[in-house]
Amino acid sequence: MSLQWTAVATFLYAEVFLVLLLCVPFVSPARWQKIFRSRLVGLAVSYGNTFFIVLIVILVLLLLGGSGGFGGSRGWPLTPFLCPPSLLRRLVTLISAQAALGASSQAFRKQAEGASQAARQYLEDNDALRKVQ
Repeated sequence: MSLQWTAVATFLYAEVFLVLLLCVPFVSPARWQKIFRSRLVGLAVSYGNTFFIVLIVILVLLLLGGSGGFGGSRGWPLTPFLCPPSLLRRLVTLISAQAALGASSQAFRKQAEGASQAARQYLEDNDALRKVQ
């Protein structure tokens, strides 16, 4: 296998590994959200979007062209691995949304507990006033 196809395969396998890593069940969405909001990841995203799009175009051209002695029809089995780039972005979006929903549900739960505690206090005060009268 030529050097360029080794690079393509390495890139695609790394993407599959990242997708599988994001699907690990014992890492909470809140922890992923902290990782996604870190400065290092923000820096990588700001500079990486252009690189990412250029790399995808190069991958498509390599897979369609079949250059490097690999043969035009022999590059097609790798084509399903072009899904991980979009899958990776979608997973990050869904994990971030799940973390935001988890945080808002905790806030709603605390608000509801505070409201029920206030209602209990009002009922107790009302009962105390009725007994006094």
